[in-house]
Formats: sequence, structure tokens, C-alpha cells
Amino acid sequence: METRLLDELSKRVSELLAASPAKDIEKNLRALLSSAFSRLDLVTREEFDVQQDVLGRTREKLEQMEARVAEMEKLLADATRR
Repeated sequence: METRLLDELSKRVSELLAASPAKDIEKNLRALLSSAFSRLDLVTREEFDVQQDVLGRTREKLEQMEARVAEMEKLLADATRR
């Protein structure tokens, strides 16, 4: 019964807010924030995650290349000592 009462209360509050100036304020605030965010140079979470994956793969490749260069430098140093 408590759940039904809370659901009914929530429904009525939502209806009141929808019919009040609060709904217009919320709508205008969302539009204002949307406009402000569109002027900023922001990326979506999906774009961020994709770039983070690319960066991770790039770091791995860089580490592999650094290890190869270090090995080549060691071989070169050993060869010049002979």
C-alpha cells in the first residue's frame, strides 16, 4: 500500500510540475545549457572512450618499439666493441 501511495504522490507531483512554470524553467534551462555546451569543445563519452583505446594501443606499440631500439643499440654496441 505504501508503494502505491508513493507512486500516486509521485505521479501527482509530476503532473503539478508539468503544469507549472517549473516545467518551462526546466525546458529553458536545458536549452541554455545545451547551447552553452555546444559552444564548448566537448566530446561525447563514446568519442573519449574510442580515443582512450587508440592511445592505449599506441602506448603499447611505442613500448614495443622502444624495447626493439634498445635491443638494436645493445647489439650495435656489442658489435663495435669486437
